Amino acid sequence: MDAQRILFWIKLFHTAIYVFMTACTAYIIYCGIAGIRNKALLAAIGFIFVEGLVLLLNKFQCPLTKLAKKYGEDSERFSDIFLPRWFTPFIVPLYTALFLLGLALVLF
Repeated sequence: MDAQRILFWIKLFHTAIYVFMTACTAYIIYCGIAGIRNKALLAAIGFIFVEGLVLLLNKFQCPLTKLAKKYGEDSERFSDIFLPRWFTPFIVPLYTALFLLGLALVLF
């Protein structure tokens, strides 16, 4: 398999993880607003914590980014996910804030 095809699959997988984690974050906020407490909520919180741990252990860089750089260009314009490049620097701070908001809604 050539490098471009491998990079495509890495980006697709990374984007799927992003969509899943976005759904988890949205579900946590929804549960907080609706007063729902269930196993799915605990699972969503757990997935977010695991993702945070993975980022923490990798110096706040997704392991897929390193893998994608191996198969793609290594420049400022590089992106390892199918999202607009201007948006990617805001993902971690934005979703951290949204997760904390959701967690506060769930706990209080």
